[in-house]
Amino acid sequence: MANLKEIRNRISSVKSTMQITSAMKMVSAAKLKKAQDAITAMRPYADKLTELLQSLSASLEGDAGSAYAENREVNKVLVVAITSNRGLCGAFNANIIKQTAALKQQYQGKQVDFVAIGKKANDALTKADTVIANHSSVFDDLTFENVAVIAEDLMQRFVAGEYDKILIIYNKFKNAATQVVTTEQFLPIVPVASEGDVVASDYVFEPSKPEIIEQLIPKSLKTQLYKGIRDSFASEHGARMTAMHKATDNAGELRDQLTLTYNKARQAAITNEILEIVGGAEALNN
Repeated sequence: MANLKEIRNRISSVKSTMQITSAMKMVSAAKLKKAQDAITAMRPYADKLTELLQSLSASLEGDAGSAYAENREVNKVLVVAITSNRGLCGAFNANIIKQTAALKQQYQGKQVDFVAIGKKANDALTKADTVIANHSSVFDDLTFENVAVIAEDLMQRFVAGEYDKILIIYNKFKNAATQVVTTEQFLPIVPVASEGDVVASDYVFEPSKPEIIEQLIPKSLKTQLYKGIRDSFASEHGARMTAMHKATDNAGELRDQLTLTYNKARQAAITNEILEIVGGAEALNN
């Protein structure tokens, strides 16, 4: 059994850890509220814009936006992996890395490159894969304008033929305790399927179809990427809050166990001292 000083040091260390994890939990809870409000507010707009884009993509041939809907033989794939810049958020980042490995297996024999958004993705992927760009700094100032620059770069690479397919992997925010690993096709645009006799692109275009498509497609793609990063940002704080909550609870249980062990050890030490005193007194009497 460890001596009393070692147990006291461990109890003190666990208490310090509890203070840190509890503080991190409260910080993440505060940030989560703001991030959750942001993604909840933009989801209806982003989803409707994506739906409209997919409907229009059914008739893109010969129009300005056809370059973004061109289906080519897939030989080169670009995967945008969205993680966090910091750890201590459970399996949040590990799940994304696992999904990138699964995609590499799926496209075995093809060229698969990566764009890292988040230091954890960059650190993990650069060990064995080709990371053509690292945009971890976007989280320092997460705005639509900053994300739009990344989206424009991806769009240019696809149109130039550098890659035949571009995918996005991120954690979709469901609630504070649940994040769903999601893989979305960024390019080429996935057209919506017609149901029965209903035409997918049954719209009246004003002023003209080419003008609308030319403006709508880039905006929709930028919004899709921004929504993915926003989803991941909210998921990160939810995952960290949950992880720190569990860590605080576990530290509390460990502290209680150590306190009980300390009390038992102290009682045993006191009992031994009493027995030694009594034994010594009896020896003197005899």
